[in-house]
Amino acid sequence: MHQTDSPEDSDREIVEAIVPLEAAGKRFDAALAEMFPEFSRSRLTEWIKAGDALLAGEIVKPKVSVRGGEAVSLSIRVEIETRGEAEQMDLDVVYQDADVLVINKPAGLVVHPGAGNPRGTLVNGLLYFDPKLAELPRAGIVHRLDKDTSGLMVIARSLRAHAGLVEQLSAREVHRQYLAVVAGTMVAGGTVDAPIDRHPKDRVRMGVTKEGQGRDAITHYRLREKFRNHTLVECRLETGRTHQIRVHMTHIKHAIVGDPMYGLLRLPKGATEDLVNMLHSFRRQALHAEKLSFIHPVTGVEITTEAPMPEDMQNLLRVLREDTAQAKL
Repeated sequence: MHQTDSPEDSDREIVEAIVPLEAAGKRFDAALAEMFPEFSRSRLTEWIKAGDALLAGEIVKPKVSVRGGEAVSLSIRVEIETRGEAEQMDLDVVYQDADVLVINKPAGLVVHPGAGNPRGTLVNGLLYFDPKLAELPRAGIVHRLDKDTSGLMVIARSLRAHAGLVEQLSAREVHRQYLAVVAGTMVAGGTVDAPIDRHPKDRVRMGVTKEGQGRDAITHYRLREKFRNHTLVECRLETGRTHQIRVHMTHIKHAIVGDPMYGLLRLPKGATEDLVNMLHSFRRQALHAEKLSFIHPVTGVEITTEAPMPEDMQNLLRVLREDTAQAKL
C-alpha cells in the first residue's frame, strides 16, 4: 500500500493497495472494510459510489465481487476526521518519532470518545499530546484495547504511517503478544481457531459462531506459569477481533480472571484468605498487551516494544504463587 499526491487536488491523498487473495468472492465494499478498518463501511460505500474508490482502475458498484489480487485506489480527502477535545493527560510513551507513537495504556482508560465518555479518553489525551493527530482518522489509532485491558498500542502520526500500519495489521504482520491469567490449570499450549461475531441477542457481547459464520479469529497461546487452580498464559493474536482473547479463552473453558462480561468468579477449594480476597476484588480482566512488534511504515526498520505487567496483575500473581506454595505444605 502506498500513497501518491495529486497536483490537481492537493487536499486529497491517494492510497493504493492490493485485494488479498483470501477476499476472493466477497463484495467490493466488504473487502474494502476489511482492508481499511479505520474507515466505516458506510463511508467506503459512499466513496465507491462517488468514484473515489476504484477496483482495477475502474468505477464499480459496491456489490461487485472481487477476485483477489486486483489493485485498489482510494482518493481520501485530507480533513479533520477526529472529533474530540484535547485534554492534558499523563501518557506513558514507550516509543515515538515523527511518524509513529507507542503508548502503554493503563487499565480503565477508554480509547475512543463516545456516548457517556466524551472526555477522559485516550483520543482526548492524544490530541493534547499532538494536535496534528486531529487530521488523521481516529487520531491515528489503528487498533484498540478494551477499556480494562492494559498495555501497548501503536498510533500513527502521519497519513503514510497510518496507511502502512493498517496494511500490516490487515496482512497480520504486526506481532501482538498478551499475558492473561485464566481460571483452571492448563496442561499445554495450543491454538484457538474459532470465528467470532456479535451475540445475536446481547449486542455488547461477542461470541464464537458456527463455521462459515462470523469473522475468522485465531489465537495462539502457550503456558507461562502454572498455579494450583490458575494459569498465566501468553497469547499471540493472528487476527484482531473485538474481545478476541477474552472470548477464545472462555470458549476453551479457561475464562480470564476478573472478566466482568465473559468470566465467572471461581473460588478454588481450599484457597488462602488472601486469594479469596484478591479474586473478589479484582474487577477487570487480567489481560495485558506486553509486547508489540512492527515494521516502521516509513523507515522499514523493525520496532519492538515491551511494557511490564501492571501492579494489579503482579499482585494477583504474587497471591497465586503463595496459594500454590501453601497447598504443597
